[in-house]
Amino acid sequence: MPVDLQTFGGNWAVIGLMTIAAFSMGMTLLSLNLIVAPSKPSAAKAAPYESGVPDVVAVKPRYTPRFYVVAMLFVIFDIEAVFIFPWAVIFDSLGLYGFLEMLSFIGLLFVGYIYAWKKGALEWV
Repeated sequence: MPVDLQTFGGNWAVIGLMTIAAFSMGMTLLSLNLIVAPSKPSAAKAAPYESGVPDVVAVKPRYTPRFYVVAMLFVIFDIEAVFIFPWAVIFDSLGLYGFLEMLSFIGLLFVGYIYAWKKGALEWV
């Protein structure tokens, strides 16, 4: 006798069954890992490892936060190309209104660029 899913709420029944199946599979695998996997913690296993040489000095971050600021500024100012390209494709049909709108957009980007420059966000130290 086939089961009509409409009796159980239609597509929600399928979603519920899939959620239950995923949760039970995850819990089964985690439980199996706790039972089967050996666990012998030690200080040597908990220590950070890189090239086998013991740490002499404290580890410092490889990149300064300035790198991320410059990267974010690059992404922000690179997105302008996404907006300028379609504008350039239909420039003739937009007329003066489209030109003035893009001029104001580029003006706002330029103000942001000057602000970042004055704040020293573009200086690489």
